[in-house]
Amino acid sequence: MSVIVQKFGGTSVANAEKIRIAAERAVKARKAGHDVVVVVSARGHKTDELIDLARSITSNPRPREMDMLLSTGEQESVALLAMAVHELGAEAISLTGAQIGVLTDTTHTKARIVSISTARIREHLAAGAIVIAAGFQGVDAAMNITTLGRGGSDTTATALAAVLDAELCEIYTDVEGVFTTDPRVVADARKVERISYDEMLELASLGAGVMHSRSIEFAKKFAVNLRVRPSYSDGPGTLIAPYNGTTQTVVTGVAFVRNEALITLIGLPDQPGVMSSLFTALSGARIPVDMVVQNTAAEGLANVSFTVSEDELPAAMEVVKSAARTLSAQSVQQATGLSKVSIVGHGMQTHTGVAARLFQILADSHMRIHVVTTSDIKISVLIDSDRCNDAILAVHGGFGLHQPSPPLPGYGRPTNSLTNSGEATDEVVADIVSRLDSMESILVSDISSDTDQCRISLGNLPDDPVAATTVFAAVAEAGILVDLIVQNTPRSGVSGISFTVPAADGPRCLQRLQTELKSSYPQAELHSESGICKLIITGIGLRSHTDVGRRVFRTLAENRINVDMISTSEIKISIVVSSQESAKALAALQSEFRMT
Repeated sequence: MSVIVQKFGGTSVANAEKIRIAAERAVKARKAGHDVVVVVSARGHKTDELIDLARSITSNPRPREMDMLLSTGEQESVALLAMAVHELGAEAISLTGAQIGVLTDTTHTKARIVSISTARIREHLAAGAIVIAAGFQGVDAAMNITTLGRGGSDTTATALAAVLDAELCEIYTDVEGVFTTDPRVVADARKVERISYDEMLELASLGAGVMHSRSIEFAKKFAVNLRVRPSYSDGPGTLIAPYNGTTQTVVTGVAFVRNEALITLIGLPDQPGVMSSLFTALSGARIPVDMVVQNTAAEGLANVSFTVSEDELPAAMEVVKSAARTLSAQSVQQATGLSKVSIVGHGMQTHTGVAARLFQILADSHMRIHVVTTSDIKISVLIDSDRCNDAILAVHGGFGLHQPSPPLPGYGRPTNSLTNSGEATDEVVADIVSRLDSMESILVSDISSDTDQCRISLGNLPDDPVAATTVFAAVAEAGILVDLIVQNTPRSGVSGISFTVPAADGPRCLQRLQTELKSSYPQAELHSESGICKLIITGIGLRSHTDVGRRVFRTLAENRINVDMISTSEIKISIVVSSQESAKALAALQSEFRMT
């Protein structure tokens, strides 16, 4: 019998009526022929109430006792939900994290899962009971209660779905699903029927209220199909599943982050170790960095720009000014009142002209672009904050995201962990359990390289989106796919853009641009370079875990590898180095993050 895992967040079990609705959903799934495991969070505001109560007693509660206290919220929920199932005439049993067999490390308030025992759960499922499991909690080797930190119930649900080889993990919440953008900004934003793990992670700013990104990365690693569904209706919600190689749209969604501040270091020496020193300083101060851009150097000097939250700007500037003196940078600049707007979608991997279309939309709306960064499925631009909503509306409409798209294929069972009979073997389950600990500790999930790249660099362009539109429209008309795009902070009304294309298309791209720009921008400087390598570091928390960048650039510096270009997204850091250094760089990074 197939297993369905259902997870109900705090708002979905906030009162008796909502608990009864959750119970009805669980019983309905059981009557449909599924084994059902329900993971429950503490009732709405219960955790906050317990935290406030603790603070009224002490300003410095011990972490162990906080875990003991906070775990009671989920225990209350599972007991009440089991009672509600009993009232519907079905069998159920409530279990704490310890009773399930969720073993964690000893880090209180943000523990990581070490292993999960499935024996007790399977025993109760075999007896026909619905298992009601407490999310967010486990127990360490000394039997101390631990909690998993932010998004802990999502992590519990996804981990149980993985070890039980569940057909589906349903996440019930107070929204209809994942939308093409925030409906509060765009009234005709459309619910997405299906989205890939990577798209969901890149759209993190839209998914923050739906699922914690840690759980999505967890699901990706173990091929767990997730469906975000409304708890208040029978709506189908949004399926988060592996990318199936097909897409009906070029762009899936538009994300945005408000209140960004931009810091630019001008005139840094173009040599190994510079980025390592900078990121070591930022990491030491625990300052999260968002967009990071380094364009190609000129005359032995490079400029590096990155964004931080405006709240972090004073602390960041203090660190950067000190680092700039050490690194002999010519100057440091800052800018506030900025927002990041991003388009995300697998379709841009196979469709030309996506960047040109984005820049044309922004140009038509007379919006200045300060910085551009990309990944293979995301393009981000930094614009003035007072135009953020205008940009979101224009981009959403310009890519037709308000229009319904045809339904996509269903999810099916995950195939990478099943036998031909459709049932997981004991060996498969044991393998998944053994990998839980390493999965919880991984921030970087993949490191790869691409030497089939040619870099095109344009300098002395006017600082306006029309120039970028002209460049990328010409490339698109030639049928050439653009990969990495970097536009650093324009200075004195002049901008520079670098991007990569497949090596075989480099000469044709260069020739096309020479012809196109000759009349429009005769002052433009145009160069190409074929001997490059793009390193791609993929993982979650690259923006919030400042130590990742420090380790990446320290490793490259220790191996005397110079960084030519940098571009970042929510889940990827792309770095261009010399192709002669590619093998050494890849091996060093894979060793640093234990990927070998």
